[in-house]
Amino acid sequence: MEALQERMTALAQLGKVMAAVGANEAWPGHAIGLAESEYAALDAAVRTAWQHNGWSTEENVRFALSAWGDSLSAESIAEWASRYPSLALGREKERTVGLILAGNVPLVGLHDVISVWLSGHWARVKCSSQEPDLIPALMNVLDHFAPGTASRITITREKLGAVEAIIATGSDNTARYFEHYFGHLPRIVRKNRVSVAVIDGSESEAELAMLGEDVFRYFGLGCRNVSKLLLPRGYDLDRIFGALFPWKEIVHHKKYGNNYDYTRALWMLDRVPFLENGFLLLKEDAAIASPVAALFHQSYDDATQVEDYIATQAARIQCVVGKGRIPFGQAQRPALWDYADGVDTMRFLLELA
Repeated sequence: MEALQERMTALAQLGKVMAAVGANEAWPGHAIGLAESEYAALDAAVRTAWQHNGWSTEENVRFALSAWGDSLSAESIAEWASRYPSLALGREKERTVGLILAGNVPLVGLHDVISVWLSGHWARVKCSSQEPDLIPALMNVLDHFAPGTASRITITREKLGAVEAIIATGSDNTARYFEHYFGHLPRIVRKNRVSVAVIDGSESEAELAMLGEDVFRYFGLGCRNVSKLLLPRGYDLDRIFGALFPWKEIVHHKKYGNNYDYTRALWMLDRVPFLENGFLLLKEDAAIASPVAALFHQSYDDATQVEDYIATQAARIQCVVGKGRIPFGQAQRPALWDYADGVDTMRFLLELA
């Protein structure tokens, strides 16, 4: 129990650092737990993340840090740990868990790293080439608050080597490779997923405006980004365009703008009907995963059709935004116990024999 409490305290302190860096604050003093040079080193990793991945703008990286800062409050960590009574008992057998991290959005693999560490296992981590420095930088910080952490979390740029379990995140194609290569191990293998938003017509302008966070944050590249709208039949699409208008500057990002121009030209050549507003392409389509800079929509007649659609697409859907569901604007702020693909990572780790 004492070791668990020490780790929880260290995580909460890491959360304070992430919140401060996320807010782009100057070094707040030694109370933050780091020397000024150490704080500056983490900030430098944030400022240079785009060099490895042009999608990882400083704004988006700081947003991710801020969201994690909120998640890693002492209260949230305690709530997360309380859901697993065996967590306090310690591990009878400590396993080496291989982690293959994605890099599509900032810090997308951090939850897996923290989960392995908190559960008492050893982590062998292969970071994405799109994000080679951020998570190692954060683990260096965590090692300040919980000495010995660095020895339990090994970052490798080579092959994983010998591991006793695996958590791997990638595309549908890489998932097949993971299943083949690691099929003999206890494993969690994640594939492509997207998110949907359910509009019922009663939303205020403020609620619809918050939908922009769910659609455009991280340029729509994350599994928690909304790529499909379910709309009441006859819904006024101008309300959607009007609500999303504050994000108009996103098209000036080169990679996003290139995607916008490419998809627009392709659809025009194919004479595909769509609507546009200069930074977003809106298309009626039964498919669930839309291209970058595009948003699919589909009409429904009653709530039963909505629930049937969600049930049918359950294997492709990460989360559902809407009234009575995940609130608008909160898709990219999951709680510590909101697990990717609905698979309880901590329970998987605690049940490793």
